[in-house]
Amino acid sequence: MSRTVMCRKYKKELPGLDMPPFPGAKGQALFADVSKQAWQEWLAHQTMLINEKHLNLMDMTARTYLSEQMEKFLSGDAYDAAEGYVPPSDSE
Repeated sequence: MSRTVMCRKYKKELPGLDMPPFPGAKGQALFADVSKQAWQEWLAHQTMLINEKHLNLMDMTARTYLSEQMEKFLSGDAYDAAEGYVPPSDSE
């Protein structure tokens, strides 16, 4: 039986993560109240932000920016999108 959590993004009970995504308190907090669905959507959005905004993950400013965006995304707050981004169509 899968573990469920009250997802902070979707405000309903959904299957939870299998394990904390990060070590430490931050990872435990995400494990406690972020669903698998919300986490997978964040990973896709994070990848898009990194690629479209040409973020260098060696730069602490970029990492801080992504952390802030993750909190906004998972909390249901307004978050950044890449300007001019057009998702690939299914026919490609």
